Amino acid sequence: MSDALLPDDGLPPFTEDGAAALIDSRGRIDGWTPEAGALLGRSAAAVVGTSARSLLAEPAAWPGLVAAYARGARRGDAVLRTGQGAELPVVFQAFDLAGDREPAGCLVLATPAARAVRRHQDRAFVRELFLQDRVGLAVFDAGLRLLRTNTHLLPYTGVPADLRGRRLGDFLWPGDADAIEEKLRQVLRTGTPLMGVEEVLRTLDDPRGGVIISISAFRLQSPDGQVLGLTALFTDVTELRRSTERLALLHRATASVGRSLSVTDTGRELAAALVPGLGDLAVVELADGVVYGEEPVPDREGRLLLRRTAVAGRLADASGDDGEVPGDDGESGTEGPDGPEARGGGGEGGIGARSDGGIGARSDGGGPRTPAGAGNPADPGAVLAVVPADGGAGTGPAVDAPAVGGYPLTMTAPLRARGMVLGRVSVGRHADRGPYQAPDQDLLREIAGRAGLALDNARRFTREHRAAVGLQRSMLPPTQSETPAASTSAVYLPAGTATGVGGDWFDVIPLSSARVALVVGDVVGHGLAATATMGRLRTAVRTLADLDLEPDELMAHLDDLVSQLAAYPEEPGDAADEGEPDDDGWRDRHATSPTGATCVYAIYDPISRRCAVASAGHPPPVVADPAGKVTYLPVDPGPPLGVGGLPFETTEVDLAPGSVLALYTDGLIEGRDGDMDVGMAELAARLARPAALAGPLRELGREIVTGRPVVGLADDVTLLLARTRTVPPEDAAAWPVEADPAAVGRVREAAAAQLRAWDLDELVFTTELVLSELVTNAIRYAGGPVEVRLIRAGRLVCEVSDPSATHPRMRRAQLTDEGGRGLYLVAQLTTRWGSRYSRRGKTIWAEQELPR
Repeated sequence: MSDALLPDDGLPPFTEDGAAALIDSRGRIDGWTPEAGALLGRSAAAVVGTSARSLLAEPAAWPGLVAAYARGARRGDAVLRTGQGAELPVVFQAFDLAGDREPAGCLVLATPAARAVRRHQDRAFVRELFLQDRVGLAVFDAGLRLLRTNTHLLPYTGVPADLRGRRLGDFLWPGDADAIEEKLRQVLRTGTPLMGVEEVLRTLDDPRGGVIISISAFRLQSPDGQVLGLTALFTDVTELRRSTERLALLHRATASVGRSLSVTDTGRELAAALVPGLGDLAVVELADGVVYGEEPVPDREGRLLLRRTAVAGRLADASGDDGEVPGDDGESGTEGPDGPEARGGGGEGGIGARSDGGIGARSDGGGPRTPAGAGNPADPGAVLAVVPADGGAGTGPAVDAPAVGGYPLTMTAPLRARGMVLGRVSVGRHADRGPYQAPDQDLLREIAGRAGLALDNARRFTREHRAAVGLQRSMLPPTQSETPAASTSAVYLPAGTATGVGGDWFDVIPLSSARVALVVGDVVGHGLAATATMGRLRTAVRTLADLDLEPDELMAHLDDLVSQLAAYPEEPGDAADEGEPDDDGWRDRHATSPTGATCVYAIYDPISRRCAVASAGHPPPVVADPAGKVTYLPVDPGPPLGVGGLPFETTEVDLAPGSVLALYTDGLIEGRDGDMDVGMAELAARLARPAALAGPLRELGREIVTGRPVVGLADDVTLLLARTRTVPPEDAAAWPVEADPAAVGRVREAAAAQLRAWDLDELVFTTELVLSELVTNAIRYAGGPVEVRLIRAGRLVCEVSDPSATHPRMRRAQLTDEGGRGLYLVAQLTTRWGSRYSRRGKTIWAEQELPR
């Protein structure tokens, strides 16, 4: 028998096979079981009475086996020969048969060596499972009573040391035990293994938070299929699950906080992200002024006044019941920054800062309560706090963090960004959820750090947005104006904070001869750069309008200006800020000013009632006559400003007295999908009501603008309404003048007569002097024909038109000069004067104030 014997650890791993043989003291086979015959393919009749040596594949090995047996070895291995001639390695064990003085032979049990090794490994695996202490192992009978467990099974408070014969309901909460047993019964019924199912497990003696276990189970049955019970593996995955949940919460908070560029909305996002993951209630408090875009400013004692900005979750009252935090959706509440100033309570559990300034966690032994001196967290403006300007000495675990909403378990962390403390965030929860641990503190600190940056970004954007809106409003004219040509009213709404204020502008420019110019434009882009470009273009339009250019010519000059701006972009502040750090990234955000723009420019003449319009890629104006008929003017849109190289065209239309002309930007008519047709139809429908047209323009403009969603505008909305007027025929007089110096006297006489008819006798002398100079110059330098016109429309306008294109120039005459004083006298005698050009020549005009 071989000396390489298997370890003797009790019953052999092959007793279940039944392959056995009886060998007498002479080495002959006396008995042979059917299982042995099946193993070797030899019947009992063929082997009984033969030598056992004949069973060996190598008969020469027989002496060695006999010698080992004589030395006392009873277990070993051998290679047998099957009836088919194949070799079969086996392991065996011999049992002595008692004789009178010495053994009468032996009983030999054998099994294939490969099968024995597998069984030995199986037994070692089961043994080690019950010995290891990392995974809980339990064997249940068919009635789900515990038969055997290892030392790691449920090492929690309230679990008996000896579980043999017990059911889970003897030491677990009934609901938890029933849930687990139902799944185990399903395994017993179906035989389908249970893999990695997680359940909450709480004991009767310690029902607080419990643990989360992962259960895997499989059915045990005999070889004949009888169900014996099942084996279950229990793994405590509480920390793994909590770590996974913390990581998921961090990812959700990172994704949800900072989507808005509103400080208040960002605070709401932060509070909502923390509930219920970290607590039953979350409170965000920000330094006074942060909501308005200002930096936090400490008081004389170096402290910050915090104002409650957002609340999410549920309050806890003294009885421990939860109460909803009032809010828009019933789940979260917010508080604006304009509540009464009240400093943090110093009472027990108050929201006020710790004496040492630390910010951390708090765990009260008592039940939920309302913090004294702190007020209701959901009451708008009720709670303010004072904290050190540096956020406190610590941000890690502490034992006396401020109480939150009456919860005994609280945690607080500062909201920091770029070396500043903007405020703090606090969470609270019930005691049955267990105290906050160090990983919870780390998670809140990480979320607060990221939220602090998001809040500071929103704060700086708010500051920039307010500055841009203020700058733009300061650049725009008054929304209402009255001129002899039209009564106007404008409505301007800046874009929402998500996109920043745009570059819309409007203007009403009085022109000579009682005319008026109406302008609406839209600069590409948003922010301060767009506002600055808008200011440049508005100034340029006013300057060009003072030259009395035709609309198409004005657009051409404006297009050249925008093209130059695009060709030579400037970086704001290069000269003033060279070498200065760009701490807030302002220059990066505004490195290139936007240069593209659209514009529409219209001139209305109240005498001829004609309106001349030119457009640069802008939506067409719309006009509604007093009867309510609405028409979009057939204006050639032309290219946007800055394209260059393409002409602009002027479109002229006649307007009925009292018509309402509407100029607007695309923000008024453009839908979220970019479609303008629907918006244009809605605008026409709102203008097509005679009752609205007859009312005040201001009310009509508000009605039109409020007919579209105002909150969260993606672009500025600008609407300019003008109700046209006419100059009655009796308030204008014109005379053709032949190119004869003698005609100057007749012009003076006709003008004096007209002024006396208008009861303007006080202006006769001045007007005669002005007309004498202008008509004399026209006859002398331009020839004929010459036309003189007087207009009474708010002011007295004197016009002299001639066919010359020469620009008149005023100069200071010397004492010895015989001429050159005409225009100087005109400038001194009138309010203002100027000239304009047309296709037929030029017109010199001068205005005088009417006597009161």
